[in-house]
Amino acid sequence: MNFAGIDHLELYVSKLEEAAEVFCAGFGFRVTGRAGPETGQQGRSSLLLKLGRIRLVLTQPLVDTDEAADYVAVHGDGIKDVAFRTQDAAAAFHEAVRRGAQPVHEPRVYEGPRGRLVRATVASPVGDMVHSFIEREAPEGDFWPGRFQPVVAPAAERELLVAVDHVALCLIPGTLQETVDAYVRVLGLKQSHEENVETQYGGMNSKVVQDATGGVCFALMEPMSGKRPGQIDHFLGSHRGAGAQHLAFLSNDILESVRVLRERQMPLLDSPPGYYEALPARVGELAEDVEQLRAGNVLVDREGEGYLLQVFTRSVHPRRTLFFEVIQRKEARGFGTANIRALYQSVEQEMMRKERKAHAG
Repeated sequence: MNFAGIDHLELYVSKLEEAAEVFCAGFGFRVTGRAGPETGQQGRSSLLLKLGRIRLVLTQPLVDTDEAADYVAVHGDGIKDVAFRTQDAAAAFHEAVRRGAQPVHEPRVYEGPRGRLVRATVASPVGDMVHSFIEREAPEGDFWPGRFQPVVAPAAERELLVAVDHVALCLIPGTLQETVDAYVRVLGLKQSHEENVETQYGGMNSKVVQDATGGVCFALMEPMSGKRPGQIDHFLGSHRGAGAQHLAFLSNDILESVRVLRERQMPLLDSPPGYYEALPARVGELAEDVEQLRAGNVLVDREGEGYLLQVFTRSVHPRRTLFFEVIQRKEARGFGTANIRALYQSVEQEMMRKERKAHAG
């Protein structure tokens, strides 16, 4: 169970080209591979997107009998597979099954002129997600020999995002601890953080599990009992079950990232009222100008000698479920404890804004 980070994430989507446009036009991803019936992949069509060390596979079902069709019908567009890089995919698969994981796909070898791939898959402890174990003989070789055809993409002018930082998962009420226990037992992850947030309108309990390197990291959240329905309840209702609420990308320069995202018309969540007035007293001296942070709706939290900066997008997915985070870490490995409340409030504000607009319409 020693992972070398996230190899890729696969999203099941209803409209492939439209979904790719969000990532390519909004974040600067490039299409570097394609799969479908013409490449031997039956019943579905896929695109491989790449930016920095981030690999995303977008898959659209072409027939009603494909499992992606069932997923999209129930959940809408969303993350199906968070795949881990490992040195021995078969060993990781069999060990996970021995520890109680439900097998989905037995280890299978794919060989091509530019390398060999071993892939095996188990069910995730969360909803209908899965986790694949990926072993690559040639890490820079073909993404999936015999399945994906490479696409020659122009070099990126600038890569705003460098890696996947973490994946945030919304859970059914009352399942947080059992989900943490499952990730610890089955995949060998460790709990690293815990935070309980209560606001005027709702609340949540959250815990973080990750591997020793932090390259595989999940932020797990469940609604707080006894509160009125909040943003997690909204996600669970719209997604029809537990799943990935947001995907966090790591940036080396968040202010530049925000500037370009706005140029590309990627909608960002507003920060809570009064947030920046209280910021200097809460976090102390920063290298960044507070007015620039305010203009970009960038949140900040200090952790020891370091701090982190975060900004969140509004969801552009059909059910308004999955959204994205951009995070820059300056000697901080946490998750913005103070910002968890700010994020919760921001998403609540967005949810209420949409409700008011719907009632007015």
